[in-house]
Amino acid sequence: MRLRLTLLTAVLGSALLAAFPLRAAEMPSVDDLEAQMGAPAETVTVYEPHLSVGDEHVTVDYVGYPAVDVLARLFGADWASQAETVELRALDGYVLRVAADRFLAVDAFFVFALGDGSPFTVDNLLQNQTDVPLGPYYLVWDNIGNPALIEEGPGTWIYQIAEANLVTLSDTALLPEGLDARFHEGAALAKEHCLRCHLVNGFGGEKHEGNLAEITKDYEEAVFVSVVLAPLSVFEETTMPPLSDRLAEDERQRIAKALFDYLTAIPVLD
Repeated sequence: MRLRLTLLTAVLGSALLAAFPLRAAEMPSVDDLEAQMGAPAETVTVYEPHLSVGDEHVTVDYVGYPAVDVLARLFGADWASQAETVELRALDGYVLRVAADRFLAVDAFFVFALGDGSPFTVDNLLQNQTDVPLGPYYLVWDNIGNPALIEEGPGTWIYQIAEANLVTLSDTALLPEGLDARFHEGAALAKEHCLRCHLVNGFGGEKHEGNLAEITKDYEEAVFVSVVLAPLSVFEETTMPPLSDRLAEDERQRIAKALFDYLTAIPVLD
């Protein structure tokens, strides 16, 4: 494991995206983690959201360690007080940012194997992919013990985790000066539903190229809504997942339209 302490400041056109004293750790190998933890890994049973469709919940056993224990090993026992947000970066460019407090309130696990010893992969039904490698690590949440998590779908279940960071980020790139306050909810929805894969003015994930604010301005609202709700209906071979079908249909429509309004209103800054 290699730790580093840095101060990250990125200038994105006229927008400043700052991460205040940032602690970053490359995830150790599984053998190294097991040696550092000094205890056997646990088997955790969850409803696998990548396999579950509608009300049919598919149960899977994974092997790993509680996320709070791994974060304490990486950053020290006081990790939760060091920064507001835990940022996890995947090999494919997906970026997940979760409030540190959530890990204290909800059981999560960094897992590295399937309980039955079968290959550590998953069929990502929503993204039209099969046998997707999950390693080095996969973050899973106890959605059996906490059924409210089922509605969230797979968005916070990040696989191929290679790096963990403790960060405090500025939203300046997403809420530039002069943006009407009525679009602030759209910014929050974009962070929740879009910016783990996509970028807006340099803020977000790195799985897909291009500024989503610029791309969206070329769409008519109806087409954009279709992309968000049923991407395969617009793009035949896309791996983009639809907005969670765990949400009521009127709420899915409302979110898609709020995203369109926000992304067409925000100025392109990079």
